[in-house]
Amino acid sequence: MEASPMQAMKYANLAELPTVVDITTAARALGLSRTYAYHLAKHGEFPCKIIRIGTCYRVPTAALRALLDAG
Repeated sequence: MEASPMQAMKYANLAELPTVVDITTAARALGLSRTYAYHLAKHGEFPCKIIRIGTCYRVPTAALRALLDAG
């Protein structure tokens, strides 16, 4: 089900992100496609914390950084 990834984000760009980002931005940072990121979020399998606001998903940048630092 994984589609080709979008242009991956460089680690240095994480420092410029706001406190919370949309799932598309988080997917870029992780090297995932937008479609696959939404699939993971919908099934509760996204690799870091997600905040759901109505039908929107937001990812705390701190959780994203923690995930990437652990790798």
